Amino acid sequence: MNKTLNFQKSLLIFGIPILVIGTMVLLAKSSIFHKYPNDLSAGITFDMLLTVPLLYFLLIQKTSIPKTTVVAFLIVGMVVATIILPTQNQYYLDLFKTWIFPLVELSIVSYVIYKVTKAIKRYKQNKKENVDFYTTLKNTCYEILPKSVVVPVVTEIAVFYYGFMYWKKRKLNTNEFSYHKNSGTIPLLIAIIFIVGIETAVLHILLQKWNGTVAWILTFLSIYTGIQLFGFLKSMSKRPISIEGDTLYLRYGIMNETTIDLNTIDSIEISSKDIERNKETRKLSFLGALESHNVIIRLKQENELIGLYGIKRKYKNLALHVDKKNEFRDQINSAIQQ
Repeated sequence: MNKTLNFQKSLLIFGIPILVIGTMVLLAKSSIFHKYPNDLSAGITFDMLLTVPLLYFLLIQKTSIPKTTVVAFLIVGMVVATIILPTQNQYYLDLFKTWIFPLVELSIVSYVIYKVTKAIKRYKQNKKENVDFYTTLKNTCYEILPKSVVVPVVTEIAVFYYGFMYWKKRKLNTNEFSYHKNSGTIPLLIAIIFIVGIETAVLHILLQKWNGTVAWILTFLSIYTGIQLFGFLKSMSKRPISIEGDTLYLRYGIMNETTIDLNTIDSIEISSKDIERNKETRKLSFLGALESHNVIIRLKQENELIGLYGIKRKYKNLALHVDKKNEFRDQINSAIQQ
């Protein structure tokens, strides 16, 4: 019964705005539009950019749907209006794109930053241990953004935060362990960034002689890739592995992470021997075979490894590198016994 009611409610919430959009599309394709293109273009534009988002906003007032999802209908209305209206009748639409929409984008970003900052302050007041920015950012964005866009948005923000804003040295607590100092990953990523920089410069010079636009597009993509790699690299020293109560938090920067209930651990093996990676056995490092491991955790039941952009993979055995492997193993075993 509840499922039927929820379905009917969802159908109402999303169906009415979609019905209005569909009506505007049919109107734009009708013979009436060709008789009064200027007047109807203005009406369709205002309905797409104002009526549809406002209707959706009113419909979600007493629901748990984030209010920021109104922006999704605003974008849909803007895109559809751009497609169905003739170019010469997009005067008001162009004004919106030029002056209003950038303000909407800025407001959303400011709101997210405000909520994240507020959440971090609240976490610091309630918790003695170091606050993990990436986790706080995800939790906050799940409250104010559509679930489908949370992970991509959080990843992009985290790349710039760890890469260019978080320079303070991260001091480890007794329950935290680093994994980047002796693994060789940092030099490898630095080398890759250096190679990308050199290749970008050479490729840009060669492509500039053929097509300047293509040259700049590829250069921009290469620079963006370098920025992401730098953010990944910096995040490794800021997000250590930690044991908190009866939970083990395994992190590999912002690239991979998993949470393990200590009671589900079958064994912890200090080992650097090669492993056959399959659906049951994986590595915490996103570099796979390029990075060695010195610890293998075997679980009693299947768990989930979350990678970049929310990609999820199942595992039962996990290989990883820990700088202080023996202390790590002993602390886990002690926590399990307690």
